[in-house]
Amino acid sequence: MRALVQRVTHASVTIEGQEAGAIGRGFLVFVGVGEGDGEAEATKLWSKIFKMRIFPDDKGHATGWALSDVDGEVLVVSQFTLYADCKKGNRPSFVKAGDPARAEELYDRFCDIARADMPNLQTGEFGADMQVELLNDGPFSIWLDTEFL
Repeated sequence: MRALVQRVTHASVTIEGQEAGAIGRGFLVFVGVGEGDGEAEATKLWSKIFKMRIFPDDKGHATGWALSDVDGEVLVVSQFTLYADCKKGNRPSFVKAGDPARAEELYDRFCDIARADMPNLQTGEFGADMQVELLNDGPFSIWLDTEFL
């Protein structure tokens, strides 16, 4: 699994003109499921995200506090394009992205795992055409891939 984690001041996702989820200070997490991913990857990925210390603390450290230290919020959006392969030509290939049915199951499982720590977790809708708005704080963006965690 892959994730692009962005520290945000606020973020929201809209589907067909209706706001589906919105957060204040916290993380906007784009999640992609690859072929062969399973629950172990979902658990590992969320654990890393939840514990990441990328908020400034009161001692001047730029990366001192985690989500729980700042009462941060989380918005999770599915994004298979994190598996884009642009090695050949100019049109990305997505053959390494997971099968859509399995990917949806695993995306939902990832969100369930995250809700154990973040009961007010906000999400987009798997497979939907979504408009995402955010104010990236820093900017601070972290790319995670369970293959390398």
